[in-house]
Amino acid sequence: MIFDIVMPKMGESLTEGTVLEWKKAIGETIDKDETLLEIATDKVDAEIPSPVSGILVEIIGEVNQTYDIDTIIARVETSDSVEVPAGKSSPAPEGQAPSKSQASSRPAIAIQAPATFDDSRVYSPLVRSIAAQEGITPVELQQIPGSGFRGRVSKKDVLFYLQTRGTDAKQPNTIKGLEETGLADRVSPEDVEIIEMDSMRKSIAKHMRNSIDTSAHVYVTSEADMTPIMTFIADHNTAFKAKVGHSLTVTHFIAMAVRDALLNFPIINASLDGAKIIKHKHLNIGIAVAVGEGLVVPPVRNAEEKSLLEISDAISEIVGKARKKKLTLEDLEGATFSITNFGVFGNLAGYPIINQPNVAILGVGAIKKRPVVLETEGGDEIAIRQMCVFTLGFDHRLVDGAMGGQFIQEVASNLEGAVNNSSLEDIFS
Repeated sequence: MIFDIVMPKMGESLTEGTVLEWKKAIGETIDKDETLLEIATDKVDAEIPSPVSGILVEIIGEVNQTYDIDTIIARVETSDSVEVPAGKSSPAPEGQAPSKSQASSRPAIAIQAPATFDDSRVYSPLVRSIAAQEGITPVELQQIPGSGFRGRVSKKDVLFYLQTRGTDAKQPNTIKGLEETGLADRVSPEDVEIIEMDSMRKSIAKHMRNSIDTSAHVYVTSEADMTPIMTFIADHNTAFKAKVGHSLTVTHFIAMAVRDALLNFPIINASLDGAKIIKHKHLNIGIAVAVGEGLVVPPVRNAEEKSLLEISDAISEIVGKARKKKLTLEDLEGATFSITNFGVFGNLAGYPIINQPNVAILGVGAIKKRPVVLETEGGDEIAIRQMCVFTLGFDHRLVDGAMGGQFIQEVASNLEGAVNNSSLEDIFS
């Protein structure tokens, strides 16, 4: 029996996935629950196990191509004794894998080459369609030079071939992929390197552009004296780590300060859906984590119910999972406010883009020692303090400047009074 492998649905809001890598080749045996391929969605990369045991007889989903959910991307031949879900399989001649022409007659949403184009190169549906309409033979198609990514034949290559069929004309020396920038005819292929974006970078690019197009970004900045917190961490981190198993960081205190401020400014924890304001009942504080060449924002869920110790445990867990690439789709969904710390790279300040569908994001700068003026009973004094600049980006469609300014000042105040000469037991009791 032949079992259809479809693009799985990885979440309620996701309608498509991108094939990253096939872990099995055609003709190889695969066991049930063994990894068949790796896919990427807008949220997370995931390994997809085979739902049945058998032999992989057809791969339809091309690497780096995106398909709608429930689209057939491969087929596995199972033995008659293997139990498969109803409606997912159809018979094939005994002892034979289905031919491509037989497979194309099956009711499926798939991108698949006709049998006449069965060669080692991969062609897009558009190229195959043009070739069929113009009577280009399989032998001719194999000999057309490709100017696309990794030598793939593009529509332009096929049309040029048709225009110069039977002549000695050579393929124009232009760079595929630069048409939109206007550089295609002005840059020599020898002077540049074209690199295809991976799925995570494509997702980030799409998400950030959408945020700029959606939200009316406004920024306010403030600063906080982080000296008491930094001293507290230096004095107590060894004992804290021995007790709970992970280090104490400034991010834990920042998340707690944000949590307390959000309780007083619940509209900053909301979302917008057109003209509707969605007020979230829980504070799910997203923590931006750099992973490889990308960025993910897993949230600390229900922060309003957590102590500082519980918040530190939650942050340690999600950061650890992110860096080990163990995050699931559920780990990444649901942030209602976000924190991004570009200060870890030494940057003093920045202007972060709002993480949709949030209406605000807090940017954290580097904590630097510098001279500041302190007001004391004996008058003004200059002292060396560890200062940090915070930037609040907010959506002016919902949050006005006064509220944004008050919120960030409360965050700063919460941080400056976070420890108040307390002991480790006092803070984490």
